[in-house]
Amino acid sequence: MDNTQNNTARKQLSHPKLAMVAMLLGAFVGMLSETSLNIALPKLMLSLRVNMATIQWLVTGYMLVIGIILPLSSLISKWFTTRQIIIFGLASFIIGAVISACANNFPGVLIGRMVQGIGTGLILPLMFAVAMQIFPPQKLGAVLGICALVIMFAPAIGPTLTGLILAKLSWRWIFWLFIPFLALALIFAMTSLENVNNITKPHVDWLSIIESAIGFSGLVIGASLSSRDGWLSVPVLSALIVGVVVLGFYVHRQLHLTEPILNLRLFKIPAFRTGALLVMLDFGIILSAMYLLPNYLQNGLLIPVALTGMIMLPGGVINAVTSALAGRLYDNIGARKKPVMFGLVIALIGAIMFACTSEHSSVGYIIAAHVILMIGCPLAMSPAQTSSLNSLNGLESADGSTILNTLQQIVGALATAFATSFLELGQKNINGAAAVKFTNGFHYGIYFTLVLVVIALILFFRLQDRARKTQDIN
Repeated sequence: MDNTQNNTARKQLSHPKLAMVAMLLGAFVGMLSETSLNIALPKLMLSLRVNMATIQWLVTGYMLVIGIILPLSSLISKWFTTRQIIIFGLASFIIGAVISACANNFPGVLIGRMVQGIGTGLILPLMFAVAMQIFPPQKLGAVLGICALVIMFAPAIGPTLTGLILAKLSWRWIFWLFIPFLALALIFAMTSLENVNNITKPHVDWLSIIESAIGFSGLVIGASLSSRDGWLSVPVLSALIVGVVVLGFYVHRQLHLTEPILNLRLFKIPAFRTGALLVMLDFGIILSAMYLLPNYLQNGLLIPVALTGMIMLPGGVINAVTSALAGRLYDNIGARKKPVMFGLVIALIGAIMFACTSEHSSVGYIIAAHVILMIGCPLAMSPAQTSSLNSLNGLESADGSTILNTLQQIVGALATAFATSFLELGQKNINGAAAVKFTNGFHYGIYFTLVLVVIALILFFRLQDRARKTQDIN
């Protein structure tokens, strides 16, 4: 496309790197919040006196709000300046963190988490959309690789920080930890961020907004309730049916509106569609595994929470580094060649290693499996994401970024809910000590992760075969 061959940025800023700082910090805290809390769930269950099916809402509820806000980000960016949106998002996150830190019961913590989700839902898509506008195409692989490095560095250090905090302090300090980073981001937003959006103030289609909220909520609520009530229960089936039906109406409406809230017509572009599907699956692999692992370490291997964080650190660091390197690989050889294939195969090996664990597995083995999985997932994700966004022109990139990030959060919430459901199922299907039951539940959850890896591999090879047939015809 013409824009991808141009050597200049679509939007010229005096200091593009400084303009990205506030969004990078905000996205960092958003991902830190999304993943670091996993390690605290066992302790939060005891402190707040709730079960596993309930406590997972601190994860899925957060991602649900992000998934509701994200589809609106393209519309919001046409009504408000980049600076206004980011400042509001950062302020929302700070308020939500304070609410959770001060709460004395589960509903209070959950409300705070959902307010935090508003901030992440606004900041995350803008970071990628702005980067696509203010940097030239030949640098996008490296720039988006840095974006991936920043948001993947959060999961790298999040569990370790959380483990150290919980070893000495209350769980409330997890939320206080977010505020210094957010305050620094707020300073950069006020001093260095310029507007990138074109303020057109289009018509607001409220029916689409309502359909989006109900549809996505129905899917996530149904999947989340399954771990408590079972997949064939009336509440679960009702929520899922409502979600699917309403989303069907939503998709139909977006495809026929002159100014859709979410430009789903982009899925007609093969490169974007391919990249989006692979990114969704890869994100589901990461989120499900990273939800299951810290719980297995504490409840299956009976490892203290501080040591759990240290065990997860090597894999997290590898994840962050690989994310940055994968972006550069895209600049050199593209997304449809070796990085994605190797990444998925490596992820498959890591998932199989996790499936072979027991309640007596060594720490070294767990670290090795985690490192292998965390090499494979970002090696596949970053090139696929860059390829999908690079296939778009001009304002399409903002819509594409919104779609990718929306689907990631929805898939992440669903993957976490499914993993919890299989975790509970596995514990019920075996007799023995609590550690034995939890390890069996962990295996059931990892089988779900394995299925996602296999589906991604099948999709990739089918796309390769289709590409070869097209070349032969030409």
